[in-house]
Amino acid sequence: MGQEIKCRMQYQRRALTGKACLEGDHILFRGEERLKISFKDLRSVTIEWGVLHLDFPGGTASIELGAAAEKWAGKILHPPSRADKLGIKPGLAVRLIGQFDTSFLDDLSCVELATGKIKADLIFLAASDREALARIPKLASALKAAGALWVVYPKGVQLIREIEVLEAGRIAGLKDTKVASFSDTHTALRFVIPVAAR
Repeated sequence: MGQEIKCRMQYQRRALTGKACLEGDHILFRGEERLKISFKDLRSVTIEWGVLHLDFPGGTASIELGAAAEKWAGKILHPPSRADKLGIKPGLAVRLIGQFDTSFLDDLSCVELATGKIKADLIFLAASDREALARIPKLASALKAAGALWVVYPKGVQLIREIEVLEAGRIAGLKDTKVASFSDTHTALRFVIPVAAR
């Protein structure tokens, strides 16, 4: 869930009214027409008088964002890393449950991996199917009071669906607070202990 602004967009000699939404790896314009522009496809990003100009293979889209144009350009040109999105910072105690690829293990080079009965700041559960969700209640008890449990699951498969992940976390007494793209194939959903229960 990104930042959303009501605006006008000039695209292919047409003026369109709608909402532009800045996501982690793309901009989505919804209105009279729908247009999705992936950051990886951009050839150039420029700002002029509050208008964000995006040049990509489909042409040039000029989005009238006013004061937000500069901020959006910065986020497009310097998107947050996966570690930033997941709250991975030096000094945190992190626990991994399940199999993760080596690129994610590299993201964890700045943290301490928690073992034994040490409570963790962050727990990552690799859930390839709905059966893996049965581990959530036990993992919740292994979190520090202000910690977070991230459930990482594959996108668009019937073995596990977002609603099942949400329900499993809520049944365990946790609150869902964020969804992040973990990779091209996986989504990460964050749960925390409600403030009243800490």
